[in-house]
Amino acid sequence: MMFARPHWRSGNGRRSDLWAVVVIVLLASVFPVDLFPGGPHGQHGADGQLSGKQGQVLLVHVPVEGQPTDIAGRFLSRRVPFFRGASGPVGLLGIDMQDAPGTHELSVDVTDAQGSRRLSYNVLVIKEKYPVQHLTLPKDKVDLDEESLVRVKAEQEQVKTTLAEMSPERFWEGGFVEPVHGTISGAFGRVRVINGQARSPHNGEDIAAPLGADVVAMNDGVARLTVDHFFSGKGVFVDHGLGLYSMYFHLSDITVQNGERVKRGQVIGKVGASGRATGPHLHWGVRLNGARVNPYALLTLPVGRTLSARQ
Repeated sequence: MMFARPHWRSGNGRRSDLWAVVVIVLLASVFPVDLFPGGPHGQHGADGQLSGKQGQVLLVHVPVEGQPTDIAGRFLSRRVPFFRGASGPVGLLGIDMQDAPGTHELSVDVTDAQGSRRLSYNVLVIKEKYPVQHLTLPKDKVDLDEESLVRVKAEQEQVKTTLAEMSPERFWEGGFVEPVHGTISGAFGRVRVINGQARSPHNGEDIAAPLGADVVAMNDGVARLTVDHFFSGKGVFVDHGLGLYSMYFHLSDITVQNGERVKRGQVIGKVGASGRATGPHLHWGVRLNGARVNPYALLTLPVGRTLSARQ
């Protein structure tokens, strides 16, 4: 691409000013961000800028005075609930492992005594590099028979229905903990290419640990669903409220029941190799309002001094 050089008719001061304008215009065409933060609201990104890699979780603070009667966000058609923080509303924004890289809008609708208004933030999604694993396996080890296929589809619908429910209360409190200590595989986002065909990316993290080791809840919540599924084996789905779910698969034993309240660090099962597993390990997954995020992203969130009492 070529750009015509402006024609100058005055001194160095004006020449520098005109070149600055050219640079700003070019930057605005390449990076759709708010170059003038004090500009009028209603424009995309007028209220701030955020950035994160695919699979990450962002802590979003909304600077509003007092306590709004209603506040809700939306990012790439996904809900972003907010809750009361120590210094104003706070929300957890999950960037899905396959969200398109680039700049997207987070809109936040706020209603308070002064009326309703919409805030707009630009979120830059940065591409993450995921590992790729190529495997060649016998056909009968890859393709499911009709009976197994019917079972798997029914199980997928059961999980989809469960994760679509959003509890209006935030159950979790304070920092998150690792559910079991062991060897982390780094499998999150990994794409397996089996017999030349790419499969769905691995949407959790695998932690190798001794058979029978305790598996604990990463935070307070409700054991919303316990299962024994074809692929994931024995598993527990914990609802932490406001669209945050954690999943624990391939267990050898489950020690909680559906609907039971659980506390952070409470034992909910034992490490196993149930379902389709090659050895004892825990598959730990997290969904945040539909976004498949790296569970270890939660462990680094600075939530300690950000939160007030549960709301």
